[in-house]
Amino acid sequence: MTLINHLNWRYATKRMTGEQVPQEKIDYILEATRLSASSMGLQPYTVLVVEDKELRTQIQKVAYNQPQIVEASHLLIFAAWDKVTEADVDAYMQNIAEVRQIPVESLADFKGSLMNSVVNRTQEQQYEWAARQTYIALGTALAAAAEQGVDATPMEGFAPDALDELLNLKEKGLRSVTLMPIGYRNTEADFLATAKKVRREKEQLFVKLA
Repeated sequence: MTLINHLNWRYATKRMTGEQVPQEKIDYILEATRLSASSMGLQPYTVLVVEDKELRTQIQKVAYNQPQIVEASHLLIFAAWDKVTEADVDAYMQNIAEVRQIPVESLADFKGSLMNSVVNRTQEQQYEWAARQTYIALGTALAAAAEQGVDATPMEGFAPDALDELLNLKEKGLRSVTLMPIGYRNTEADFLATAKKVRREKEQLFVKLA
């Protein structure tokens, strides 16, 4: 199957069966998420992986009792960094230097660019930038899940402040942005399971500029 076939197959699943997704498929989805694009490659977010049913039951209460939270096999929580510091940038520069086996000093211009475009913003601007990066990772995770024949649902329908308090995210320097339950569709309980995919036609969506 091609990516287009997988994307035609996937939809925002409303009900899941509770069946466990094999660990190798979870690992594949997580690795694809790790490799996702990110502005300047910084990846200013953390992806929390929740399998524990009791914890997901608590999370469901701050997610408007949506059933996918507990019917899923796993729940991914995409949480943006609350702020980006020079120490974060230094750690990233060191990682680049080690992976590419180059002197960290050779990255001085790149570090300066990151400092000017991200670190020197207000904290709220930093968070808003970081939050947007999580959506890129979310999109990659959705596509990877579809490729594995695993259902996934992107969710903004939850109370972020309440979830952050439940998981003590503030103390970790994180703020929850979006959720993604992973599992298998319940075709009997989900009214959308057999519905045709509805998207705008390409002539409406794409505008070719001369």
